[in-house]
Amino acid sequence: MASVETAAEHERILREIESTDTNCIGPTLRSVYDGQEHGLFMEKLDARIRNHDREIEKMCNHHFQGFVDSITELLKVRGEAQKLKSQVIDTNRRLQEDGKELTSSMEELKQCRVQQRNIATTIDKLAHCLPVLEMYSRLQEQMRAKRYYPALRTLEQLEHTCLPRAGQYRFCSIMAENIPKLRIQIRDTAMSQLRDFLESIRKHSDKIGETAIKQAQLQRSLDSSVSTQPRALIGRRGRKEAPAAGAGTDSGGQGGSPVSEQDSGILDVEDEEEDDEVPGAHDLVDFSPVYRCLHIYTVLGLRDVFENYYRKQRRKQARLVLQPHSNMHETLEGYRRYFNQIVGFFVVEDHVLHTTQGLVNRAYVEELWELALSKIVAALRTHSSYCDNPDLVLDLKNLIVLFADTLQGYGFPVSQLFDMLLEMREQYGEILLKRWNVTFRQVLDQDNYSPIPVSTEQEYRHYTSQFPLQDPELEKLPFPKKLPFSEFVPKVYCQLKEFIYACLKYSEDLHLSSTEVDDMIRKSTNLLLTRTLSHCLQYAIKKKNVGLAELVQVIINTTHLEQSCHFLEEFISNITNVPPDTVNATKLYGTSTFKDARHAAEAEIYTSLNAKIDQFLQLADYDWMAAVQGGGTLDASDYLIDLIAFLKSTFSVFTNLPGKVAQTACMSACKHISTSLMQLLLDPEVRQISMGALHQLYTDVKECESFARAGPVAGFQGDTLLLAFSDLRQLLDLFTQWDWSTYLADYGKPTCKYLRVNPHTALALLEKMKETSRKNNVFAQFRKTDRDRQKLIDTVIKQLRNLIAQHHT
Repeated sequence: MASVETAAEHERILREIESTDTNCIGPTLRSVYDGQEHGLFMEKLDARIRNHDREIEKMCNHHFQGFVDSITELLKVRGEAQKLKSQVIDTNRRLQEDGKELTSSMEELKQCRVQQRNIATTIDKLAHCLPVLEMYSRLQEQMRAKRYYPALRTLEQLEHTCLPRAGQYRFCSIMAENIPKLRIQIRDTAMSQLRDFLESIRKHSDKIGETAIKQAQLQRSLDSSVSTQPRALIGRRGRKEAPAAGAGTDSGGQGGSPVSEQDSGILDVEDEEEDDEVPGAHDLVDFSPVYRCLHIYTVLGLRDVFENYYRKQRRKQARLVLQPHSNMHETLEGYRRYFNQIVGFFVVEDHVLHTTQGLVNRAYVEELWELALSKIVAALRTHSSYCDNPDLVLDLKNLIVLFADTLQGYGFPVSQLFDMLLEMREQYGEILLKRWNVTFRQVLDQDNYSPIPVSTEQEYRHYTSQFPLQDPELEKLPFPKKLPFSEFVPKVYCQLKEFIYACLKYSEDLHLSSTEVDDMIRKSTNLLLTRTLSHCLQYAIKKKNVGLAELVQVIINTTHLEQSCHFLEEFISNITNVPPDTVNATKLYGTSTFKDARHAAEAEIYTSLNAKIDQFLQLADYDWMAAVQGGGTLDASDYLIDLIAFLKSTFSVFTNLPGKVAQTACMSACKHISTSLMQLLLDPEVRQISMGALHQLYTDVKECESFARAGPVAGFQGDTLLLAFSDLRQLLDLFTQWDWSTYLADYGKPTCKYLRVNPHTALALLEKMKETSRKNNVFAQFRKTDRDRQKLIDTVIKQLRNLIAQHHT
């Protein structure tokens, strides 16, 4: 069984050897040698080879005649081939001989073709290199002309377009190596120009601001009712001519940059100032360094660096601009320079904001303005507090308003400035009050306190135009005549109107309503009336050496000024267009001011009159120990006669005074005389009083009553003036008539004859008479009448003490 399988395997291997490529027979033979019957296989292989040899032999025998015939034919062909070879060699020889010229021509043609190809290649390479050289040459020209932004665009085109096309040449490598250096040079040069620009606008900010303020002032003067932003004029031409910095650029690299390539920041505008239109910000400032530098840094990919640098530098400049000079408050020019610089700074920033995309944004500008506004308000509060000249404060207010209106036209909020102006109005009012205080004092000091004489109609109209005098009776009087008041009435009234005008001037252009203006003027005028004018009048009334005639004239003057207060009300209403009867309208306190001054003058008259009376009373020289005269009448004291003569002449001057004032003065004088005489009686230094002294005093009181009864001042009803002497009269009647029984019996009754006699006063006077009686009658004490009188005095004193004790309990 194993032999059968081995024989079958050998047969399979033989078939594979016969059918398989000799290159792949290795694995088959390996299988033979791996087995144990390779000898048997070799036998089978030899048998197979012999079989194939027999088959080949059979086949050759079968085709032998054909082979012989083929050999015969081949021998014949060889002869013919030899002939053909000879002919071909001969033909080739002739052909070679004939083709030598052609070959030479072909070589020449080949060389020409090579040269032509080289020329074409050279032309192609030059076509790529020449633009590089031309562009590099243009780059050098642009660098020399300081046209750096186009140069940077040329540099970008050279690096990314031309050099890659040109290939690897040495000059291209040198150019490629120089490109970063040129970029740095352009960047540094642009930054240098920007620094020059920043320094230039810092120096010329005041000129820029002055121009912007002039344009705002011109716009406001042309049509104050039309709210047109100054930016529409100031930056109009500039914004039409200068495109936004972020706009697309053309192939020349100049799109978006200004046409001008000058490096200066401030342009010459002398010729433009001759035109009708005031030059704007773009006319004054060449912003091309900013645009150029912004474009360059944008192309270089450093826009953020440039923005940060620009904003940082401008913040530093803002701090410098906002720092006022220490002596700014001394002149208006100092404030104007300060405002011009600030306006110039923000005009530039506003222009940059609207002509570039993102270099500065609205938030940045608003942040700068908030910083500036706080510093401006603080500086103005500080420096304006040093000012004591109302004209300078008014000019400063107008300058601040113009400053605020200018910046408001650029969209900056300025409400804080107007709030500060309202604060300054209080300071302005205080300064005005100080000035008018000096003015009022000068008017009062220079016044002669005499009625104004007028001799012609022109003079009369002159004074009535200054003061609203309405006196039909006075107008009917012929010339010459006198106005009832003195010079200070029309002068004070005119000064009041001037003060109102001064307040109105400050209220102008503050964007206040008519009601607010009216309220501010009225409040300020009230301060002038109640503080300044009132104090000045008090000063004039209470200063030394003011006579009664002057005080009388002051009363007359203040009466007329009081009557003119409603004319001041109408005057204020006319200039503010606010009716005086408006709800919540502030009323003038002029009536109360002049009334208080008049009352003060009246009180001063009473005080001065009493002081004059005291001077006369100091001349009184009573002999308190005088004996009783036996016969004849006593004469009034000389000092009292002089006093009454003085009072008569004084009260004759009071005819122009209001009736109540003259009556009060007269009553006050009589009461003062009565009180003073009573004090003389009760003076502690007068220890003894005789009956003769009481008779003399009785005579003087009668003289006073005679004066009072004569009516030195009209208007008293009946014997009203005599009541001033009733206390003294009843006391003297009680002692001279020695009517103690009546006094003691009727004391406390409404119908008592001596109702006004105080028991304390009577007791004090009796004590003095007791001392007199005791000392004068030391040696006459044994006379019965004197003893009786002494006992009577003691009895009355005892009864008075009992009376006082009873009523006291």
